[in-house]
Amino acid sequence: MTCCEGWTSCNGFSLLILILLGVVINCIPLGISLVEADSISQNPISCYEWWFPGIIGAGLMAIPATTMSLAARKRACCNNKTGMFLSSLFSVITVVGAVYCMLVSLQALLEGPLICNTQANSTVTCEFSLKNLSNFDPESFNLLWFFNGTCVSPTDLKNPTINNMVSNWKIPNSNSEEDRHRIFHFSVFMSLLLVGILELLFGLSQMLIGFLGCLCGISQRRSQIV
Repeated sequence: MTCCEGWTSCNGFSLLILILLGVVINCIPLGISLVEADSISQNPISCYEWWFPGIIGAGLMAIPATTMSLAARKRACCNNKTGMFLSSLFSVITVVGAVYCMLVSLQALLEGPLICNTQANSTVTCEFSLKNLSNFDPESFNLLWFFNGTCVSPTDLKNPTINNMVSNWKIPNSNSEEDRHRIFHFSVFMSLLLVGILELLFGLSQMLIGFLGCLCGISQRRSQIV
């Protein structure tokens, strides 16, 4: 196995693990919201899990590149220039899915759980469109809703000072229902964010190694074996 095929196979196993993690993490809040809430519209935790960042973004969109990469170990698809080109091409879909997962996770971390939304504690207020993602403001990403002593929506503190942030700095615990929602929301979408970042890195690396494999091909010895 050449170095290109070896790295491709390693990428395949890594992406497979990340796909499973993304799907499982995304399914956890979906299951809890359906079990604990009387209806979906009364879910106090979040609504961004219904954007399916882990199932669609980090899951389904990464399957083509993962399948092609795992085929390198079977000496089926990635032992020629065409196969390496396809693995690089499918990795573009993985990168797009990873970026989608990251953007949804960042938006969820920015706004916090619905229980921290003072305007309306309902998933009805969640606008299911890509317009929300395009309006993401990095400057307002301060996680005050998580690190403050009480649940505070970022809209309540438009110009927070450093002194106020430091004085109110407190990691929530599981003593209250509000804190449990905050911890759960933060854990889920921070995990999905990490999954998206890792998938992005593996996808970009596979795009590069697939392009190199397409240019260089496989070794002469390997061609004789196959």
